[in-house]
Amino acid sequence: MLASKPMNQLQRLLRSARGLSSSRIIPPSCLLHQRLFSTSDTDSSAASFSSSHPKMQTLESKSSNKSRSTSSTTSLNEDELAKFSAIADTWWHSEGPFKPLHQMNPTRLAFIRSTLCRHFSKDPSSAKPFEGLRFIDIGCGGGLLSEPLARMGATVTGVDAVDKNVKIARLHADMDPVTSTIEYLCTTAEMLADEGRKFDAVLSLEVIEHVANPAEFCKSLSALTIPNGATILSTINRTMRAYASTIVGAEYILRWLPKGTHQWSSFVTPEELTMILQRASVDVKEMAGFVYNPITGRWLLSDDISVNYIAYGTKRKDLGDI
Repeated sequence: MLASKPMNQLQRLLRSARGLSSSRIIPPSCLLHQRLFSTSDTDSSAASFSSSHPKMQTLESKSSNKSRSTSSTTSLNEDELAKFSAIADTWWHSEGPFKPLHQMNPTRLAFIRSTLCRHFSKDPSSAKPFEGLRFIDIGCGGGLLSEPLARMGATVTGVDAVDKNVKIARLHADMDPVTSTIEYLCTTAEMLADEGRKFDAVLSLEVIEHVANPAEFCKSLSALTIPNGATILSTINRTMRAYASTIVGAEYILRWLPKGTHQWSSFVTPEELTMILQRASVDVKEMAGFVYNPITGRWLLSDDISVNYIAYGTKRKDLGDI
């Protein structure tokens, strides 16, 4: 049984959320490291993948200046997009800047498989439990989540605002006939919501801490979810422990991530996420933490949500949907 926060604790989160102001807590200035983004730690062999691949050269020659969104509001943060564009070539290099996501992926998928199989009354022991379901992966990056979801039978759409990420994801997915069916789009959640696209489940992992407007972003995720559909988000809690581990430890000491990848003031607490989702007609039903074991090098699901955590919620059926 997956470790998750009991419902009484979620209720306490909801009560706490009601007392929150709309402004974010700003940490002491000494905690905000405004460093120039560096890719000096990026493996050069991984970077050569896109430049040497003939199909990638064709893709790169096409114009990437298409408008990302026609929506009047957007949650895009251009600085964050530039950061991830700079290291897009390394998405599938398991020892590169995205090493933590590669290590965390099996644990993230365990939570997703358990909660969504329960939600959609599917058999979790099935090889393809998500067959017949439409999933969208918002902020898909190079496709680390989209591909295993497709292998589990889901009809997957992967969305990212960074054109280079989408090209890398497309190239990698095309290596396998199963994952070649994934629909990859360089667009935004807001634009797809404006187009009226709907999905059984909307997933956005390690993304909300990089957007400019979390509330608007969650409204778009909700708009993409069918009534009674599922929404799953993961992010980082705004605690001193999270600052010490994800910024000081991961970026400056262990150098798992390029310096400047995260900003502590952009982290989202469980109370804030619960409140934001609730206002977007999504009720959080389950929450779990991710804890890293330095001895085994593996991530485990835990009741500890003080650093990395994941939440599963359901879209309320509004009166207009009846």
